[in-house]
Amino acid sequence: MPSQVTNYKCPACTGPLHFVGATGKLQCDYCGSTYTVEEIEALMARQEAEAQASFHTAEEKEQQSQQQAAEGWDYSSLSSDWGSDAGKLRSYSCPSCGAELICDETTAATSCPYCGNPAIVPGQFAGELKPDLIIPFQLDKEAAVAALKNHYRGKVFLPRTFTDANHIQEIKGVYVPFWLFDGVADADMEFEATRSFTRRQGDYNVTTTEHFRVHRAGSVPFSRVPVDASSKMPDDYMDSIEPYDYSALKPFSTAYLPGYLADKYDVSAKDSAARADERCENSAAEALRSTVQGYATCIPLRQDVRLRRGKVRYALMPVWLLNTKWNGKDFLFAMNGQTGKLVGDLPVSRGRFWGTFAAIAAPAAAVIAAVLYLL
Repeated sequence: MPSQVTNYKCPACTGPLHFVGATGKLQCDYCGSTYTVEEIEALMARQEAEAQASFHTAEEKEQQSQQQAAEGWDYSSLSSDWGSDAGKLRSYSCPSCGAELICDETTAATSCPYCGNPAIVPGQFAGELKPDLIIPFQLDKEAAVAALKNHYRGKVFLPRTFTDANHIQEIKGVYVPFWLFDGVADADMEFEATRSFTRRQGDYNVTTTEHFRVHRAGSVPFSRVPVDASSKMPDDYMDSIEPYDYSALKPFSTAYLPGYLADKYDVSAKDSAARADERCENSAAEALRSTVQGYATCIPLRQDVRLRRGKVRYALMPVWLLNTKWNGKDFLFAMNGQTGKLVGDLPVSRGRFWGTFAAIAAPAAAVIAAVLYLL
């Protein structure tokens, strides 16, 4: 990978260098630093060698990625053997949105927690993967209603009638399926960092900017990286109500199901692997980036993250789903059944929005007009 164009930059500030015949040296146009030709040639040779090494590393990374893709995550722990519990379970499907749910034989599944359709049709329970782990519900229905009301408070642009006229159509406790990925990320990164300081020199303030190349490398272990396995549940909702306290994870038992529904996964573990890879790689890069401290700026120059993929487990997480209706429109809210964190979209009153905007804009306009008048 030979260089086609060589730009001579100052090692101190990256400013352009020019040759000064009187001194026989290269001088920086900005900071005034000087270097011999031999010093700059040695620097350029070292940078060229690093570029070559980076090129070969990229090729090796691609080859390793292909090898890892062939090896993939370890799905051996996933099983569809429910044993004697299978006879106690029922499967329900919603003819409206297609949601498929699992519950115990005593649960009266009369409506869909996702779309509110009142007719959920019983189906045949067979061949479903059995979850490995579960976090039981810790908060009840009353806590979900209280969290929703609290969610309304302080929303300046919420229509006044929404709180009173917004009727809760359905509240369902649903165990949402997640794939949990274990692994290790081996990360190697380089950053360009700067640090500046200003000093008084005669009649001028002189700012000096120092440039550094910072290298970080290390291994970041990952345990139970969650990826939502239900396409019906909006991913942004599930991301927003995280995290769960994994210390409460229990080996799965159907004893936790009575009174609740369990959403059947419709995004397979293999189809979720790409998202797991992305979350692991981004988290590893952020972990290394967080160690670069004491600089004014820090820009990544090179990032190499290699994953050692491990076990994949199937888990159920508790979520309260609240379907509400206002002005003929449906609104869905989701609450973490363990921590109580709630998310959901709210309507905006255009009148209150523009009223607030006018209240802010009018004084600002008056101040600007006064300043222009004085000028």
